[in-house]
Amino acid sequence: MTAPLVRASTPQAGVALLELNRPEKRNALSNALLSEFAATLAEAERAGMRCIVLTGSEAFFSAGADISEMRTRGYEAINNPSRNADWAAIESFALPIVAAVRGICFGGGHELAMLSDIVIASDDARFGQPEIKLGIIPGDGATQRLTRLVGKPLAMKMILTGDPIDAAEALRAGLVAEVTPNARCLPRAIEIAAAIASRSGSALRLAKDAVLVAYETTLAEGLRTERRNIALAFTTDDQKEGMAAFFEKRPPSFTGR
Repeated sequence: MTAPLVRASTPQAGVALLELNRPEKRNALSNALLSEFAATLAEAERAGMRCIVLTGSEAFFSAGADISEMRTRGYEAINNPSRNADWAAIESFALPIVAAVRGICFGGGHELAMLSDIVIASDDARFGQPEIKLGIIPGDGATQRLTRLVGKPLAMKMILTGDPIDAAEALRAGLVAEVTPNARCLPRAIEIAAAIASRSGSALRLAKDAVLVAYETTLAEGLRTERRNIALAFTTDDQKEGMAAFFEKRPPSFTGR
């Protein structure tokens, strides 16, 4: 039986752990792996999960896109209807995603990590966009997302040289939220995800939506989205439960409704 390209488990209540599982290819993002990942995300949402933890192996989060596929299929390997739909599904995924990045996080792997909402990096992690060394450029969002996250100077340096940065520089640049020892990286990501999963599912979705709008539009439009989303939050059962629990001095019991 063929091993899954994405291994799924539930380490904490409401938390789905998704592990990229292509060790012989350093977790390169083949079309099949991306398809399986997008499908597994959808399954986790249907199962009532409230937060996702994404990780690879201890040494390789992901080395990038599958160069063998590109050599065989050319541009079509990274630009085809199925792959584009999978990237779109990951980008629009409503639940929070916490990435535990250990070791190498290059190319498409780095672009996948940037679609996460919180990145926890091991102290030996390295982040890079080496596509220029192959005579091409990033094609799954790095020219846009990396620039928004770290600013033009560092994005230009990483993309034009193809040279990676280490975890300490990634933290200074705002690319990651925390840096931990390698052995602590995944447990820390699960801790954060468990804390997130204990919150209101409806509020989590509304909060993620409002924050992401900041990358897409003007401040005025973003504030309108925030006001719309908090108005929606006040219509939920979770809002009533959260405030009741506060005044009753007890933990809330959120249902996501």
